[in-house]
Amino acid sequence: MTVLPPANNDHYVAPLAEDEDVSAEINTDALSSALRTLDCEIDGLREMRALLDNGLGAVFSAAIELIQRSSGRVIISGIGKSGHIGQKIAATFASTGTPAFFVHPSEASHGDLGMITKDDIILALSWSGETTELTNIITYARRFRVPLISITSRSKSALATNSDVALLLPRVKEACPHGLAPTSSTIMQLALGDALAIALLEAKGFSATDFKTFHPGGQLGASLKLVRDLMHSGDRLPLVTTDKLMDEALVTMTEKSFGCIGVVDDAGKLVGVITDGDLRRNMGHSLLEKSVSEIMKRNPITIDEKMLASAALEQINSSNITALFVIGDEKPVGIIHIHDLLRAGVA
Repeated sequence: MTVLPPANNDHYVAPLAEDEDVSAEINTDALSSALRTLDCEIDGLREMRALLDNGLGAVFSAAIELIQRSSGRVIISGIGKSGHIGQKIAATFASTGTPAFFVHPSEASHGDLGMITKDDIILALSWSGETTELTNIITYARRFRVPLISITSRSKSALATNSDVALLLPRVKEACPHGLAPTSSTIMQLALGDALAIALLEAKGFSATDFKTFHPGGQLGASLKLVRDLMHSGDRLPLVTTDKLMDEALVTMTEKSFGCIGVVDDAGKLVGVITDGDLRRNMGHSLLEKSVSEIMKRNPITIDEKMLASAALEQINSSNITALFVIGDEKPVGIIHIHDLLRAGVA
């Protein structure tokens, strides 16, 4: 039986075939193992959090200050599982406004050390702190006085003793029953890397708009688009003035195809909106002879052109409408439809 989770990530129980026994669907040994793994990793994170409140916090602050003072990039390195975590940390740094990239320690020994300049900072990851492949990076950092920050668990290791700032992680139990596969240790490395990235993000006031610059692709990039990037403007706006009758308003509404029309006063300010629903509610022989002021809804919901597209979609969904007028200086400057947001991949 194939089990696929739903798109909204809610808890999911797959339907059972008529001849299936529900007891056969739950592997209690596997479930117990999963819970032990999570508990073990959570314990590691709790110990690291406790350290940040007692000693590690000052070292963490020193690392942040060192990176902030740097005019170069953060060069992240590590091998094995620490290397994989390092690559993710480098990507998180880069996407949140801290220039960074990953240098593989073995490749560094074969020429990639030339990528590292004296203006950069090295962030090296090694649980033991004695990783042989990092030796040349450590030597290079000391020779050319490149600041070195380490994430390790041994205070007397070669990596820690040669670091300007050593972020020492608690030596917690790995979730692996043999104590061999990096699990709790890599979770802590990853979490500490995220903490560094977010602290730097907040310190420099890095905004969602800034994030969009570094992450224009995918659904995340689409949700970071602004309303002004997707809205219709100019001649596409479905607008009529308050003195018009509904027969003319219907023509404009049909031509623009947004399912609504905005009503503006003599000063060009939006004073009302008429939707398809309003037409149905007011359907009758005299509808076309009525003025738009009689039919329109006053004080319509509007948005600003600088609003995130994701926020616009949330507003549309929560208001049970399909389109919003965009206001600038109290006048309609655009209109955005739910289909525009869906086509852009915001949902």
